[in-house]
Amino acid sequence: MNYTFENHEKSQVKLSVTLDKADWEKAISDAYNQNKNKYSVQGFRKGHVPFHVICGIYGKEVFYEDAINIAISEHYPQILDKESANIHPVGDPSFSLDDVSEDGVSFTALIPVMPEVKIASYKGIKVDKVVYNVSDEDLENDIKRLLDRNAREVSVTDRPCQNGDIVVIDYSGSVDGVKFDGGTASKQRLELGSGSFIPGFEDQVVGMQIGEDKDINVTFPEDYSAPLNGKDAVFAIHLHEILYKELPELNDEFIKDATGEETVDAYKQKTRERMQADNDKRAQNENEDNLLNKIAEGTEVVIPDCMIDQEVNTMVQQLQYRLMYQGLKYEDYLKVTNQTDAAIRDSYKEMAASRVKKQLIVTKIVEDEKIEATQEELDAKIEEQANSVKKEVEEYKKTMDPRQVEYIKNSIVIDKLFNFLVENNDIS
Repeated sequence: MNYTFENHEKSQVKLSVTLDKADWEKAISDAYNQNKNKYSVQGFRKGHVPFHVICGIYGKEVFYEDAINIAISEHYPQILDKESANIHPVGDPSFSLDDVSEDGVSFTALIPVMPEVKIASYKGIKVDKVVYNVSDEDLENDIKRLLDRNAREVSVTDRPCQNGDIVVIDYSGSVDGVKFDGGTASKQRLELGSGSFIPGFEDQVVGMQIGEDKDINVTFPEDYSAPLNGKDAVFAIHLHEILYKELPELNDEFIKDATGEETVDAYKQKTRERMQADNDKRAQNENEDNLLNKIAEGTEVVIPDCMIDQEVNTMVQQLQYRLMYQGLKYEDYLKVTNQTDAAIRDSYKEMAASRVKKQLIVTKIVEDEKIEATQEELDAKIEEQANSVKKEVEEYKKTMDPRQVEYIKNSIVIDKLFNFLVENNDIS
């Protein structure tokens, strides 16, 4: 076997392989042994037809396709192992056959490889700093949500329903007199004013009395899923029950019972600190991302399509997980939103390319600056995690998967990288 390789366009390496007659005949012999059970010839038991007999009937070419696959599966990994310092694949290669005869075979592999990253600069860059402060309104909204979670539902019988009430209704929707899928429900709870139903629905329920029946007219939004988008519909409503949310009084006793804090002021202080910590982390992430975006503007890199496709796959999986937590199947989501898997993947490609570019930039800077996690830093982080679950360090280490250790190392490196970038650039 002989081979040569050279850099090719679009961050690929072109590998040219030639098998001499001996290697090629071995691959053909292996193909015969794999496939001889398929052949039946009069005078021979099935699976025991000699090689020369099959070749005499069908021609040796009958084994060429399988022999080529065998040769590739055997020799391609060997070449990669031998040239591991020179060829760094990031995806599967594409093979093409150049020549084949009784005397040998030659084929070409285009291998997507780790692209060269040329960063103009990653020091001395100015980025406008993002800051998020906790406002009094933010704090009050948190308290409102706390009161709402602890509200008591009280049955209302002496007045019509109004915004803020929870109503229990039956409804049946129709378009041009024909009921449609998903347009009928019994004993459905609905908080009036929440905006959870299509525009105009909740407004027309307001004012109904217990036991009342009413037809309401609505129009589905244009961006609603087909075939209901833009259609006029009639919903027959029957109101069973009206409930009013009675909020608890905000005082020290309630706060202690609901949150464990001693006073309202103590809760507000603790909440403000927690919210500010969340805001600071959010701002930090945005500042780091904005800095990476600036660095990316001055970076040249040709990203192989397979790396973008891999990131798109990750993004689709993340969407599927989010839908699963909401109780939705990905296939149902596609139907409801009137989209296809291909369309979603296509819409993700630009963002995926940006993510991959920034990942490559991070890897390049880490390599250039020789940023790594020391054993002391790794031990400290593991001890911190052990303490958080109230375990002895040595006991905790025994439960750790090697991937967990690698993840911790990577997180340390990334933290050190961004500390380095913040120190060497102007975020103000």
